[in-house]
Amino acid sequence: QVQLVESGGGLVQAGGSLRVSCTASGRIFSSYAVGWFRQAPGKEREFVAAISWTGGSTYYADSVKGRFTIFRENAKNTVYLQMNSLKPEDTAVYYCAADRMGWGTASHTSYDYWGQGTQVTVSS
Repeated sequence: QVQLVESGGGLVQAGGSLRVSCTASGRIFSSYAVGWFRQAPGKEREFVAAISWTGGSTYYADSVKGRFTIFRENAKNTVYLQMNSLKPEDTAVYYCAADRMGWGTASHTSYDYWGQGTQVTVSS
């Protein structure tokens, strides 16, 4: 099985930057895609970004496109989400997830493994 652990969350002022990471362990295949999702209180889980494990393709939600970047460092089994120009609306628990089929869609139902999440809070 695959285990995912997120880290790097915290408190940041609007307009600032933060990088969260997702480190995978266990039986990992290069064909797995990894996605980032977020969930704010009282709201449904929302797709943020996805990447193939090899980094061959990326996909972003319109709400973060141009501000966030997803990238991987295979030697560390880690996928990062670099968040720039943060807004209070970005405040949420951020989760990473792995899709063993490698499609990396925007639907959370496509993913097989999930981390526990890391809190990101953007103050105004």
